[in-house]
Amino acid sequence: MAALQEEARLAAEKFPFPAGEAVHTIYFGGGTPSLLTLSELTQLLNAVRGHFNVDPDAEITLEVNPDDISEERLKEWRGAGINRLSIGVQSFFEEELRWMNRAHTAKQALGQVKKAREYFNNITIDLIYGGPGLSDEQWHQDLEQAKALNIPHLSCYALTVEPQTPLNKMIRTGKVPDVDPDKQSRHFLYLMQWAKENGYEHYEISNFARPGYRSRHNSAYWQGKSYIGLGPSAHSFDGKSRWWNIANNQAYIRSLQQGIIPFEKEELTGVQQLNERIMIALRTADGLDLFNIPSLEKTQLLKAAQRHIDAGHLVAQDNNLRLTDEGRLLADGIAADLFFEEIK
Repeated sequence: MAALQEEARLAAEKFPFPAGEAVHTIYFGGGTPSLLTLSELTQLLNAVRGHFNVDPDAEITLEVNPDDISEERLKEWRGAGINRLSIGVQSFFEEELRWMNRAHTAKQALGQVKKAREYFNNITIDLIYGGPGLSDEQWHQDLEQAKALNIPHLSCYALTVEPQTPLNKMIRTGKVPDVDPDKQSRHFLYLMQWAKENGYEHYEISNFARPGYRSRHNSAYWQGKSYIGLGPSAHSFDGKSRWWNIANNQAYIRSLQQGIIPFEKEELTGVQQLNERIMIALRTADGLDLFNIPSLEKTQLLKAAQRHIDAGHLVAQDNNLRLTDEGRLLADGIAADLFFEEIK
């Protein structure tokens, strides 16, 4: 805790926001921040407010799991100033949670989200689709359950199989079938149609919000705004460079005890900045604003985009490039096709 407070002080000195700019969002995420006690959470928020100009109306999000939630903790979080919860539900089906090795049950997922709705209006839940055992009907039911709970924001991700995970081992040993790309595409297309029919704006590839409930924190990231990360492995960005803290907890603490933030830094070239802008903007419903692209690069960009426009995966309109619903299935590949190469 002392190390985090010290980093907040040093970060405010070394990486200050532009004069007069306020901090509009604070996000407690990564690891299990919900394990923080009320005292620890309050100390961290006080440290940030003490060293940065925090907007009184800032969005302050806490990542939690259903099994972390209790009525007492909900009251504490709200009292500490948390005004948005991000709940890692993943699924409302027991068998899905079991092979994902989640600590909570389907009953807890349902009951604790209901309880959280009594204390917080601004809630998002994570859901995972396209898993080996998740049928089309179950995916439909997951979404209908979210609707029944009146969840204003959904973050939905296609299942990815990471090396050295229980799922990877089960697939290799034939205990469960491998991930089916066709099913993942089918689930995603259904998700997009369901969202339109149920009043959710598909404002970023994986994110869906009712009016007024877009994630302000993540939206700032997709708009390329500056952010500062505190803690081991935390990343920061100022538009022209990014830096990240070392991952080792003990080394992180020892360094802060000496008044040093232990980080590595990467300066982005102009081409890297442009490519990042392309990649991030295409993930959003707003698309890529071509007014901010130099004329020569814009001509080259539109030339590279033409085959995707012809295929119905991109729309070029009013100096803007946007992905269609079908194009969103291929977002990463399309963005890569539009990247510029460094001149050697």
